[in-house]
Amino acid sequence: MVAISDTVDALTAGIDLSANPRKTGVATIAWDGDAATVVECAVGHHDDAALCEVVRAAGTTGIDCPLGWPDAFVDFVAARRDGGHDLQIPPDRRPLTYRATDLDVWERTGVRPLTVSADRIGSVAMRCAVILAMLTRSGTVVDRSGRGPVIEVYPAAALKIWELPHRGYKGQDPEARRVRDELVNKVTDTFPRLDLADFAQACRDSDDALDAVLCAVIAGYARQGRCEPSPEGLRDLASREGWIVLPGPAA
Repeated sequence: MVAISDTVDALTAGIDLSANPRKTGVATIAWDGDAATVVECAVGHHDDAALCEVVRAAGTTGIDCPLGWPDAFVDFVAARRDGGHDLQIPPDRRPLTYRATDLDVWERTGVRPLTVSADRIGSVAMRCAVILAMLTRSGTVVDRSGRGPVIEVYPAAALKIWELPHRGYKGQDPEARRVRDELVNKVTDTFPRLDLADFAQACRDSDDALDAVLCAVIAGYARQGRCEPSPEGLRDLASREGWIVLPGPAA
């Protein structure tokens, strides 16, 4: 069992954000070196204010949600608001629908993130923007480029990097539950020093709970310097669009 320090540096949190608070998963992990114990894991118990408290209590929090929109999309919408007489759809629409980090993750892992400007995840990002604004007003500095106490993470891409199943585990149909059960077993095998404690069954029962734990694990990797922040040359862009922080290999 991990000895939990009184300092926030010993804690990381993970938030599997949903537009619906009842589908939002939250996990907190206590770290002692590379040993970790899940000390909180819950789904549907956190409103926006409670999520802010989770972030403030942890050293680093990983949020599974886009932290911004593509610059090109924002410019397109602003131009449309202002009249839009010269609007044209470019031959390559990807800059309108995918952020630089989405294209980077897609190229490097083969896992394609949802598009925040064209998929339903946009409604989740709206909630996330409000939460980040609440944190900023209360004095928590949020750097969307992946440097700071709040980082954007993507469990599916992390699972792919860790050579674990990254598809088919979401939902409550029998096949999804079977895949998720197998995934929890493989996660514990891959990370023998990760103690799910009393929350192993919660992860088997809910993909929201499992993703929250994975978000907290990635946050732990980030605190240990085992993640890559945004490239220096893209830092300014990432500070607006957000940047998915990818972990290094499981070790």
